[in-house]
Amino acid sequence: MRPSSSLIALVLIMTALTVLTAVWRPGVDIVIMGLWGIVGIAVLLDIALSVWSKRIEIAFDLPSRGFVGHNVQLSVELSPHRGALPLKMEARLDLEPELVAQDVTTFDHGANRKATTTSSMDILLTRRGVFKVETIWLKWTSRLKLLEVVVRAPIARKITVAPDISPVLSGAINTQILPLEAGSKDMRLSGQGSEFHQLREFAVGMDTRSIDWKRSARMRSLVVRDLTAERNQQIILCVDSGRLMAEKIAGIAKLDRAINAALATCWAAGQAGDLVGFYNFDSRPRLFLPATPGRAAFTRVQSACATLRYEAHETNHTLGLTYLAGQLKRRSLIIIFSDFVDSTTAELMVETIRTLAKQHFIVYIALSDSSIKTLIEPDILTLDSVARSVAARQISQERRTVLETLSRLGVMCLDSTPEALTSDLIGRYIEIKSREML
Repeated sequence: MRPSSSLIALVLIMTALTVLTAVWRPGVDIVIMGLWGIVGIAVLLDIALSVWSKRIEIAFDLPSRGFVGHNVQLSVELSPHRGALPLKMEARLDLEPELVAQDVTTFDHGANRKATTTSSMDILLTRRGVFKVETIWLKWTSRLKLLEVVVRAPIARKITVAPDISPVLSGAINTQILPLEAGSKDMRLSGQGSEFHQLREFAVGMDTRSIDWKRSARMRSLVVRDLTAERNQQIILCVDSGRLMAEKIAGIAKLDRAINAALATCWAAGQAGDLVGFYNFDSRPRLFLPATPGRAAFTRVQSACATLRYEAHETNHTLGLTYLAGQLKRRSLIIIFSDFVDSTTAELMVETIRTLAKQHFIVYIALSDSSIKTLIEPDILTLDSVARSVAARQISQERRTVLETLSRLGVMCLDSTPEALTSDLIGRYIEIKSREML
């Protein structure tokens, strides 16, 4: 227990009154001593009432696993052992830096003070790994409002934070890329592909270039060739885990954003019948998983992504991408998740991608930071805000220049927000497949 603000104010008033009385009215010391005695008795009574009537049993429930970027709920069950629960309680958690919760959460029990109540606290998971939720601190005001009761309850639970595969589990990707057609188990991606699927009777509105004239002559009616996008193509997910990718954007590391989108693309490619490989590099090549059928590759890629480290080294794009080029024996779709600071530091990366793009189809992923746009157009104009605006505008312009240079080399660039990255990337993959760009 500790003194409340009410008790502190009362003690200060009594102290001032004691000093004034000692100076101006020396003969009334007995009255002052009586008042101090009343205050002391009130404090002792408040302690007794609080200890007797506010004994509480606490239980916790916390999921053992969660996805990075998502919230998990810590359920706190409070049961009055004797008497009733306090009307309002404040709760605070001791967490590791990678777990984020409100500084103070208020539990308002209202009319349920004599029954067991359950309250919850949201914890944001900002990084992959295994983390501890150590302790919860509860605070409430005593019966006479003279004291604050502070209780420390150990939680000692661990939570494993994994890459976000919620779009896979929810079926959103299946719906987006390969819906079941008329109940058939053979999923296919229709488009101007190269693989023959079936013949269909010609109908008004169909492309006349798809008419099979020889078969039409035999059947004495117009039929068209129904083509599907080519399957068994090779997709390589290339993730940079260097220093810049460890920086946070919208509260989550760029590396984790990239991993989430890479896993979603891996699942989508498996549904489309393609082969998926994985490659990770930073200052040097780290891990290369050869391309395997997408559905089987998903588990391998997921396990590899879960163990990727947040490196502090600068990325060596020349070494990393040159090593990747030596590992690939056939034309592939290479999806590169990376970042750069300015056009000068990106020159070597552009040159290496130029060489790689001669044999492979490249998709370059760069995450746009909304805070840069905020700096470019400040709400209040001061000398500091104008200086930051100029610097941010220069960074934005150099970034645009690098992406335009890559586009002229035949690289498909995707400059997306963190929230839209996964859906935008799946959309680009569908476009590449349906247009036979690979």
